[in-house]
Amino acid sequence: MREHLKFYIDGQWVDPVELRTLDVENPATEQVVGRIALGSAADVDKAVAAARKAFATWSQTSREERLDVLNRILAEYQKRFGDLAAAITEEMGAPANLAQRAQAPIGMGHLGAAIEVLKSFKFEEDRGPTRIVKEAIGVCGLITPWNWPMNQMVCKVAPALATGCTMVLKPSEVAPFSAHIFAEILHAAGVPAGVFNLVQGDGLGVGVPLSSHPDVDLISFTGSTRAGIEVAKNAAPTVKRVAQELGGKSPNIVLDDDAFAKGVGRGVATVMTNSGQSCNAPTRMLVPQSRMDEAIAVARETVSQITVGDPNGNSQLGPVVNKAQYDKIQKLIQTGIDEGGTLVAGGVGRPQGLDVGYYVKPTVFANVTPSMTIAKEEIFGPVLSILGYENVDQAIQIGNDTEYGLAAYVQAADLAKAREVASKLRAGQVSINGGGGDMSAPFGGYKMSGNGREWGDYGFNEFLEVKALLGYAPSEAAE
Repeated sequence: MREHLKFYIDGQWVDPVELRTLDVENPATEQVVGRIALGSAADVDKAVAAARKAFATWSQTSREERLDVLNRILAEYQKRFGDLAAAITEEMGAPANLAQRAQAPIGMGHLGAAIEVLKSFKFEEDRGPTRIVKEAIGVCGLITPWNWPMNQMVCKVAPALATGCTMVLKPSEVAPFSAHIFAEILHAAGVPAGVFNLVQGDGLGVGVPLSSHPDVDLISFTGSTRAGIEVAKNAAPTVKRVAQELGGKSPNIVLDDDAFAKGVGRGVATVMTNSGQSCNAPTRMLVPQSRMDEAIAVARETVSQITVGDPNGNSQLGPVVNKAQYDKIQKLIQTGIDEGGTLVAGGVGRPQGLDVGYYVKPTVFANVTPSMTIAKEEIFGPVLSILGYENVDQAIQIGNDTEYGLAAYVQAADLAKAREVASKLRAGQVSINGGGGDMSAPFGGYKMSGNGREWGDYGFNEFLEVKALLGYAPSEAAE
């Protein structure tokens, strides 16, 4: 039983102002496996005050000093790698293999990327008589979700540290264990007191006072579009910067060529990764109407090879994160059936033999139309909708016919054709033939999928203000 009843504020583990606790459940067993303290506005005030005090010094550190801190964090992260992977499996149900292969390593990836960017990042640039300076924005409120915990924490914390910002992190209360370990990592690495602060809690108790706090200069939020709208509303009266990575309903256009079967299989497998709990999952597959039956056959065969079960075993899919998510997914699967989608695989209820745990059957619908609920709403589970198209122009039109624009995918044997289609998709990131894994590529969305970009040098810019020093070099300008 894990108990995390303290917050990390001003370089110390401290008691909450008023102790309230929340039980944390293992989604594979439905058993309580830990408790955390829930923070309040008073705890946020303490953390923000610590961050504000530390900003005066940390913002003035040199590039070399910040590189040294980031390298020490990376070294400590590597020491705690196994602890992080185990915590992620326990708190949100990621299969052990996925936690060790992707969930935990991606945090190291972001740290490494931030280190490389910082080595040569231009914080100053001269334009004639004017010097353009990029300076740390100030105190940052970081609010992160549960589905890829280390990815979303580190892709905010690393660039914030690298640019000279101080911060208060509110991780998801649903999956809080890995965040506590991450705070221990930063403490062991010698991050100066007040630069990084952690307050556990829920949206109402911590998220609202953090996003509305007058001494917070930026809110970086990852989560649902619904919650992101509320964060923006809370931040508006203090006119702070708001960066958001929100929901998605990503199209995956499979073109009519010799790579068709491979593209369909790849698309199905990608959706099912992490039990479908990825905001950029390609949950709308678009195939030529004339090849719908072939797509159905490939999808059914692909799903039949996917194992679901104990995340500590050899299963490819673990449970979804909690009962609320399970119930939402079940309701949407039933809606897909009721609205006339062809159920190719899966369906409502748990997989056979799994009576305990929030396990969802890997589910595929075919002959889905754009007006169906499952083609429009983000399900956030292992559920794929296959839609038909008559020509490529229609596929692009259907692909863009969504309020979201986080990601999109194109599968084709002809790379030139794939590039042409990709150029017409309205999304922040488009993957061609399974391309991915670029830690320097900007990540973020169009439309209701958010604003701003994370990862690499684009992630640095979110944490920087731009100052123009006019007449900085008047003598050169006069010559």
